Order: sequence, then structure tokens, then C-alpha cells
Amino acid sequence: MLGRDLPASDGRRKVSLRILTVGARGCMGRQRVLGSRSLLALAITLLFWSSAFAGIRAGLRGYSPGHLALLRFLVASATLAIYALATRMRLPATSDLPGIALTGFLGITVYHVALSYGERSVSAGAASFLINSAPVITAVLATIFLGERLGARGWVGIGISLAGVSLIAFGEGGGMRLAPGALLILIAALGESVYFILQKRYFLKYRPLEVTTYGIWAGMIFMLVFLPGLAREIAAAPLGATLSVVYLGICPAAIAYVTWAYFMSKAPAGEATSFLFLVPALAVVTAWLWLGEVPNPVSLLGGALALAGVLLVNMKAG
Repeated sequence: MLGRDLPASDGRRKVSLRILTVGARGCMGRQRVLGSRSLLALAITLLFWSSAFAGIRAGLRGYSPGHLALLRFLVASATLAIYALATRMRLPATSDLPGIALTGFLGITVYHVALSYGERSVSAGAASFLINSAPVITAVLATIFLGERLGARGWVGIGISLAGVSLIAFGEGGGMRLAPGALLILIAALGESVYFILQKRYFLKYRPLEVTTYGIWAGMIFMLVFLPGLAREIAAAPLGATLSVVYLGICPAAIAYVTWAYFMSKAPAGEATSFLFLVPALAVVTAWLWLGEVPNPVSLLGGALALAGVLLVNMKAG
């Protein structure tokens, strides 16, 4: 189980990332040091979420978007339920249920269903660009509702990363053809951003693992509208497609959502989500290894820009 980071002053060597934050009152100079456990959680999240794109494409060979999303989160919910029973995880307070249901609906149901259906009519490049507006939206919401401040360097870094993502979108998606489904993908990005912001309040009361478990269970319940016909599709789907969905449920869903919640509980929302700009670059590498899709030079340049922007946002002097 992920624990607390060791204090930075304990005299031992540790991997750390300094983040300079500005509070609601604009006080400068407060530094937050992310320890090795936080960085490990981030690495796991980025690895699994970047692999999800190839996994979804493999799963869609045997499943419709709605059934794929439902089966994925049935697997994730079952995985987390086993852990919850084994550890006697506490249930949320009754007063918190409406808010938790909202986080699950926005961050799990809306995000995954809207993205899956949006990608049916939007080019892969455009979808990649639109969904990666989420870190920008999150930064804006964090400024308004959490009192966080990125500063000029942070916003420039986000702009550079967004430019890098756009290059990846052009390089891998064959252009930026938009379609009516683009609105669905923007809704998915907005849902995910609000989910990140809403999670912050529950980290004050619950552990990241608990917050994630409650949210995934709630999101899965809303997805039950896709239950009719799921059993027939499971029976008819190729084994490889079903295994891909099971992988999506265990790794990019159950595990990665937990590790991301842990990381989010240790860092400001706006700066933490800037790391999501690295997902498209890592997804290109994953597709190369998993699906044999060789990246082109434009995509590689975009990945380098995305990385440079993330470093500019998060690597502060001092």
C-alpha cells in the first residue's frame, strides 16, 4: 500500500521533484517536495494510461464502445471490491454519497462513454488534441476554485505541451478533421477536469484508495444502462479482445486511478495534471510496441515538446 512520503529533511538521499506553489492568498515561496513514492505512483499512472489507447483499440475489435466501457469498469469494480473486503475498507459517510456519485458520474461514466462514442466520428488526431485540453481546463478550474496559481512560466509550459500534443495529433491521426463527435470529446475533457477538482475535497477525509474506489463503483453503476446484450457480446468476442478489456479494467482503471489519486493528493491539481500531456507521447511508444505502429518524426518532435512543457511547469528553481 502506498504510504506517506519521507520528510525531505531526514538526511537520506531520495528522488524528489520540487514544485513551487502559490496559495489562495498569493504567498510565494512555499515548496512541496514530491518523494519517490509519489513519483512512482505518477510513473505507474502514465504507463498504464498511455497503454489504454492501444488496449481500447484492441478491445473494440470485439466490443461496442458502451459494452467495452461497462465491462472494463465491472472488472475494475470487482478488483477494488476484493481489496475492499480483504482490508475491511470503510464505507463513505451518507452525507458524502451525492458528491461521490457526482465525481464518479463525471470522471468515470461521462469521460469514458463520451470519449468512446466521440472517437467513432472524430479522427484519432483530433480526439487526442481535444481530450488533452483537460489539463488546461483543470488548471483554470484550480485557479478559480482551489486558489492555485501557476504563474507565467506555468502557463507558457502548458502552451508548449499543448503544441506538442497537437503535433502528435497531426502525426498520428492524419490531420485534425473535426466532426459532431468533437463536442462529446470536449464534454469528456470537461468531465475529467471537474472530477480532478472534486476529488481534492475528499482527500481531506478519505485515503486516495478509498476516494478512487468509491468513484469507480459510482461510475460503474451509471454505466449499467449498457448491460443489455453484454453477455452475448462476451460470448461472441475474440479471446484477445476480452483479455484486452480485462487488462483495461485491472491496470489502466483499478490500479492507475488509485496511483493517480495518490499523486493528486500530494500535488496541486493544476501542476499535477500537466503531466497528462506526456500520455499521448507515451501512447505512441506503446502503440509501436503493442500494435507495431511505427511513430513518425513529427510525433517524436511533438513528444519532445510535450516533455519540455511539463518540465517547464513543474521543475522550479531552488
